[in-house]
Amino acid sequence: MVLPLISVIIPTYGREEPLRDSIVDVLKQDYPNFEVLVVDQTAQHQPETQAYLEEQASNDKIKWFRLDWASLPGARNYAIRRSAGEIVLFIDDDVEIPQGFLAAHAKNYIENPEVGAVAGRVFDRMKMADAAEGRTQGDNDYKTIEYLPPQAMDPGIAWYYIDLVNTVKPQQVLTTRGCNMSFRREIFTKFGLHFDERFRGSAVREESDFCLRVRQTGYKIWYDPEAHLVHLGEETGGCHDISMRSLKYQMTFYHNHFLMGLKNLTVGQAIRLYARLFDCHVLGRPPCHKSGSPIKVLTRGVFYTLGFLKALGSVIQSGWNDGQIYTRLDKEVSC
Repeated sequence: MVLPLISVIIPTYGREEPLRDSIVDVLKQDYPNFEVLVVDQTAQHQPETQAYLEEQASNDKIKWFRLDWASLPGARNYAIRRSAGEIVLFIDDDVEIPQGFLAAHAKNYIENPEVGAVAGRVFDRMKMADAAEGRTQGDNDYKTIEYLPPQAMDPGIAWYYIDLVNTVKPQQVLTTRGCNMSFRREIFTKFGLHFDERFRGSAVREESDFCLRVRQTGYKIWYDPEAHLVHLGEETGGCHDISMRSLKYQMTFYHNHFLMGLKNLTVGQAIRLYARLFDCHVLGRPPCHKSGSPIKVLTRGVFYTLGFLKALGSVIQSGWNDGQIYTRLDKEVSC
């Protein structure tokens, strides 16, 4: 049996050693049929990284694309147009991948034609370190879960019940995590789906938005804990064009949540999502566990409101501007 070609796509921005290590782990995979596409939006690398990437590209180990803009969904779309795989697999540029990772993704598509996307298990380095030292942040941290609760399939509140870290049984899920997810090529070709480039900053919820649209095709999104990796969780990079500590990040964080809801959810689902977003991220209640300082709550409330207004503007503008600025730029250059 000829195994399907897997296109492994690694968007990167501002990463050095973790990027090199991630590529090494991919190239060591024993799966016999894959290609690696690195979409590099770093202005200037350290000499060691530059030399490594040049060597791998010259030896045809990777396809290395240099871009002068930073957008995670834009990078994903750019690579999809240049990939050849029957399976398109996305990982971050700061991951540790065990042997058998590619095969674990592939088997789900081979064995089940109803599967259109695979969500892999993600071990977060920081949480693993905390667990090893006995530190926890909430009642549900570091507990083994066999099957996710029914709420995890409700688009209004699922985002607070989906746990792709501690869940140990294969099952259908609502979404993936962007650092470990794969799709059948026809999701992009037959159904014409693409990542929405209006999800800016750290692009939070861009994969959730995409997966909600994948579900409309009739395909299942399948969680396979055997397709696991370790996410190192660097604060910047990976096409994050702003620091998570910046005020701009706060604005885009709320904008992206509201945009996902306005695009994909019913009125009732959206209200539940926005209420939970306010309760957790503005008021700081569990599972967010944020400071309850009145000044900080007020500040987060301001960004929450501004984020909603900005997302509303994005939806209104979609009538004449779909926000796919990087895709249009690429097509103009290609012409």
